[in-house]
Amino acid sequence: MAWLILIVGGLFEVVWSYAMKLSDGFTQLSYTLVCIVAMIISVWFLAIAMKTLPLGTSYLAWTGIGAVGAFIVGVVALGEPATAQRIGAALLIVAGIVLIGTASD
Repeated sequence: MAWLILIVGGLFEVVWSYAMKLSDGFTQLSYTLVCIVAMIISVWFLAIAMKTLPLGTSYLAWTGIGAVGAFIVGVVALGEPATAQRIGAALLIVAGIVLIGTASD
């Protein structure tokens, strides 16, 4: 259950980073509010997951999910480049999440 909570928290990290981009430097109130609320939810879910999972495992997975998710949203929704190097870097992050997850069991 802790892993599911952590994944949801990571997904909220993607939401807040995307909303932050759309907030245009916190000048768009609606996106700014979405960003703040999603940040709070994301960190809250991380804190809940940390009751069970180790700090290093939790934080690495949470930030990794957020980073890879933000990369995907950037490519799909914002038209950012999906070069081989950027995709390779994202895959390395995913590999790190999988490795840290299996190492902590």
